[in-house]
Amino acid sequence: MGVTGRDAGADSVGAGAVGGDAVGAGGSGSDAPGVRAAHVAEVAVVGVHGHGASHLRTVRALAAAGRARLAAVVDPRPVAGTGLTEPDADGAGPLVPPDARWYPSLDALLAAAPPDVVVLSTPIHTHLPLATAALRAGCDVLLEKPTVATLAEHAELVDVVRATGRRCQVGFQTFGSGAADELTRLVASGELGEVTTVGAVGTWVRPRAYYARAAWAGRRSLDGVPVVDGVVTNPLAHAVATALRVAGATRAEDVASVDVELFHAHPIEADDTSSVVVTTTNGRTVAAGLTLCAPERSLATVVVRGTQGEATLRYEADELDVRTARGARTIRTGRRDLLADLLDARLDPAVRLRCDVEATGAFMAVLEAVRTAPDPRAVPDALVTWVGAGQEAHPVVADVEAWCAAVAERGAGFGAVGAPWATALRPAAAP
Repeated sequence: MGVTGRDAGADSVGAGAVGGDAVGAGGSGSDAPGVRAAHVAEVAVVGVHGHGASHLRTVRALAAAGRARLAAVVDPRPVAGTGLTEPDADGAGPLVPPDARWYPSLDALLAAAPPDVVVLSTPIHTHLPLATAALRAGCDVLLEKPTVATLAEHAELVDVVRATGRRCQVGFQTFGSGAADELTRLVASGELGEVTTVGAVGTWVRPRAYYARAAWAGRRSLDGVPVVDGVVTNPLAHAVATALRVAGATRAEDVASVDVELFHAHPIEADDTSSVVVTTTNGRTVAAGLTLCAPERSLATVVVRGTQGEATLRYEADELDVRTARGARTIRTGRRDLLADLLDARLDPAVRLRCDVEATGAFMAVLEAVRTAPDPRAVPDALVTWVGAGQEAHPVVADVEAWCAAVAERGAGFGAVGAPWATALRPAAAP
């Protein structure tokens, strides 16, 4: 494993490392395995500068509850002297306490002191080798989304999980949403009648700086290695994965076909404005209209339309609006943290992971369709307006919000619904 990289697989900045000499540094180290408290999990976070800091906050909260201890952090950049080792303004203490060791690579950590749980917040193309190494070292893993970079890699990772008997949770946070659970139950109950379409709409904004943050950002591949960054597979992957789950598709075998239409307004290799239409093996249609080129960011939604009603999930807010002949209601819920869920599963074999790696197979079928589709086409300049200046400038595609909504409502891609940048194109189909 000789790859290093910046930024997390999640939609924010982070850092990750693979391989390297086994050189540990700093801190007092872990307790010996024989004297660990059975209920206090030793956790290491890999990739801590950026999105990884959110995982450090989660570990800190679990440590305060007596459930976990941050044993180590892994990153090519040392943490000493950074804000991570300084007390927080909220008085909660540093994200990286003095007794947590720093390692420049996962190899170094695993050679010195394998923890109970490894949290991977690293570039997409490092997910498979890093997760494999941690699992084979006897660690359970919380892996940032997207799971891996290809459908074949997903199958390989599933095999490793089965062979090692370890657990691998994937960071689709919406799988911990009580509102998403309510929507799934609502569909199963028949209250909405026969489901006609499951739609997802995501209209977000990303400036130039978003694609300047890391060498792999906005890339379909890097140095010949699949990366598959893009609006479908990274920032709005939660919308796609949640819609598939609600439609009853979690495994790759649950997907009959995927049609993708990929475009970009940013001068990047990957897509930033795309439609996805999935036909599941149970006969349902899942359609997503997604963009990072909206005038302003709005909450992403998953909408289920049935013969007897409609339900709209705002998964970022854990809110569900239900409208049927019996009336309208809004359900507001909490959310189950996925690391806490993984710790519960370690203590009780009866606990099923909220987002086990196998449950991301359907999403990976969509990612594979994106990966193997023709390269994204540029949205014509006449349809793009740039707003702002410098690295904070961002493109706005004309009427993109309405066209994304049309995709979700009609269950058809940009070309079929009449989006002007796509009307001359046929969807790129992938098996």
